[in-house]
Amino acid sequence: MAYRRYIFIGLMSMLFITSCSIKNKLPKGTYLYNGAKVKVEKTPDNKSKEKPIRKSLEKIASPKKNKMIFGYAYKVAIWYAVGEPKKQKGFRYWLRNRLGEAPVLSPTVNLEANTANMQASLENIGFFKSSVGSSKKIKGYKMTALYTAKVPRPYNVDSIKWVLDSSELSTAILKIKNKNAFVKTAQQFDIENIKAERNRVDIALKRRGYYYFSPDYIKSYVDTTVGKHQLNIFYTIKKDIPLNARFPQTINSITLFPNYTLINPPPDTSKHGLAIYDSIYIRDTINNFTPKALVRPLTYRPGSLYNLNKHNQTLNRYINMGVFKFVKSRYQPSSDSVEPRSMDVYYYLTPVKKKTVSAEVGTFTKSNSFTGAQVNLNWKNRNLWKGAELLNIKTYGAFEVSSNDSLNVNNNWRVGAEVSLSIPRFITPFKIRESSYFPPFTKFTVGYEWLRRQLLYTKNFFRVQYDLNWKEGTNKEHTLSPISITYNNATAFSDEYLKQVNQFPVLQYANRPEIIVGSFYNFTFNSRNPKAKNIFYLNANVDVAGNLMGLINKPDTAFSKKLIGAYFAQYGKIDMDFRYTRKLATNTYLANRINIGAGIPYGNSAYLPFSRQFIIGGSNGLRGFQPRQLGPGRVVTTAEQQVAYPQIGGDYKLEMQSELRFPIISKLRGALFVDAGNIWTRNSLLYGDDGKLTAKFLNDLAVDGGFGLRLDISILIIRLDLGIPLRKPWLPRGSEWVIKDIDFGSSTWRSNNLIFNIGIGYPF
Repeated sequence: MAYRRYIFIGLMSMLFITSCSIKNKLPKGTYLYNGAKVKVEKTPDNKSKEKPIRKSLEKIASPKKNKMIFGYAYKVAIWYAVGEPKKQKGFRYWLRNRLGEAPVLSPTVNLEANTANMQASLENIGFFKSSVGSSKKIKGYKMTALYTAKVPRPYNVDSIKWVLDSSELSTAILKIKNKNAFVKTAQQFDIENIKAERNRVDIALKRRGYYYFSPDYIKSYVDTTVGKHQLNIFYTIKKDIPLNARFPQTINSITLFPNYTLINPPPDTSKHGLAIYDSIYIRDTINNFTPKALVRPLTYRPGSLYNLNKHNQTLNRYINMGVFKFVKSRYQPSSDSVEPRSMDVYYYLTPVKKKTVSAEVGTFTKSNSFTGAQVNLNWKNRNLWKGAELLNIKTYGAFEVSSNDSLNVNNNWRVGAEVSLSIPRFITPFKIRESSYFPPFTKFTVGYEWLRRQLLYTKNFFRVQYDLNWKEGTNKEHTLSPISITYNNATAFSDEYLKQVNQFPVLQYANRPEIIVGSFYNFTFNSRNPKAKNIFYLNANVDVAGNLMGLINKPDTAFSKKLIGAYFAQYGKIDMDFRYTRKLATNTYLANRINIGAGIPYGNSAYLPFSRQFIIGGSNGLRGFQPRQLGPGRVVTTAEQQVAYPQIGGDYKLEMQSELRFPIISKLRGALFVDAGNIWTRNSLLYGDDGKLTAKFLNDLAVDGGFGLRLDISILIIRLDLGIPLRKPWLPRGSEWVIKDIDFGSSTWRSNNLIFNIGIGYPF
């Protein structure tokens, strides 16, 4: 215990010495600014809560004090310790300006300006006749600004009235619904609500054709003579607004320039030489797009009233087509009319490069314990048939090795190719409702992969897929695959593998020829505002296969029927990934996740195909357990299973995670986490009875905890997590919890229990 006392004394001595160094470095006659403290004195009839008022006033006070830990301005100490660099670059300059911080000195504090701003802020939220006083408090080498705010009872809104004439504009304003009004009766007065209400009315008018209207054309008056701390709000329209702002605008003409460049812009006001399609003018001098493809994203036509929603929808649809680099629009009074009621619209569309070739070289870590490198070569044609179709041809080669003892002699080699065609419209015999803001996409994919597992076998994979993708809004997305076909077949078995199969017959199930003919549906939802206090995310999937095959060729037992030489899979599968993140403070969040799934193999299948099974563990799952090392259930997989099975998975999954994310310094973040979960099988065929889901499945849960670091470099987040198993479900009943066995001083314990995970981005 003595050494701890010496460490504490040393830290306190260091703190005292560095504090003295800050004091001695300050310019003569100045003090280090220690921030603002606000005292709120309410009148007896003021029932408002004191804390929100105080917090809002403290935010107004300027400047902001230096960052401190326990009152110690550590960044200022670094700034002084490094000293003035000779050059405005280099390591010393970086060290002083990135890790250090210039001191905020007392002369920079303007008490009079702060008190005026605080008083204005109080009146802006209804605390009329408030007063704010100020003083200074000096202690040691620090100065604290003290403010005392005397706050009376706030004023509430008694009535809201529009003072209007009988004009067309006034009639349109009166038709605007007030259900979502920002200013309401009995509400405390807030000037920001008045500004927001002006903007709301402006947007509502723009949806009714009033393109030239502006929120600045609305005047508001406040009458505080009502008494009893009540006030009336009056709105009116200024008398001197422009003539065209008084009338809704009708679209006279729409002109598209699909090959627009700033280098040689076209004469956009001239209609000479323009093609017309579906009442739209098009100047496509190089015939780069079909007129139908260009006109399809437009959500309105000539003769329509201007509508802000339609305008935004059209811009968004053009941008999301994937063939235009820049999209902008221009509205101007119609050249064909002297009436202030019609406009001409021009869209300037700058296309991206049509054909591109790209190559990627990278390394990866997979959830099945393999790491390796891969080379990809991509060729893209972004406008194949002049209808904004995207043709993507991808080829790749890769090798994989494993650090897992049971897999380290079984390296993998992969070569593959994939051709996909994405078309920005629905191609389907049935009707799907389109979003007005996003174009739908139909995608056709054909792929092939050759896989050689050293010392074991060769596998061939074929894939054909037909997808429909559409967005319901900015935060809701759907993907429906009516037809998804996957075929795989293993050949060239090694003698060693055949010996293993003869010794362990269950391994034969890993490489039977298999065909999956099915459909799947995916739905994704996320909160619109990623910076909100409560953030939600949902990813749900439904996957079915073999229904039609089963009707045509009904199997008697599992693996009894084939289609083109392969056993066809039959199953139904559903899973859900739900996340809830709560913002606790600036850059501090409590993130939670539950991932639950169930697959029901039936008919010709005894278990879910390996490619469809649920897996667990690894950097994005239970971080205290390696991939392939956990489950199913209470099973400890054998070395033969580790090698022969494509992955260690199950028919059911339950995974729960909770993580506290907090800032450490600058771009470095920290996290404390706990994970729990497992996977299970429907029957005992692959792993025995210990892998099956039972009514006591909670006794099979694995639990881990740990600490993580995240480096946020804007374009990506580099993550390092250290996970420690806390509950090992394969241990004898009653001894699964291993918290008591934690021993950081033991090298054997560290080697067997400390799991390091490196990843890109957050785990969930």
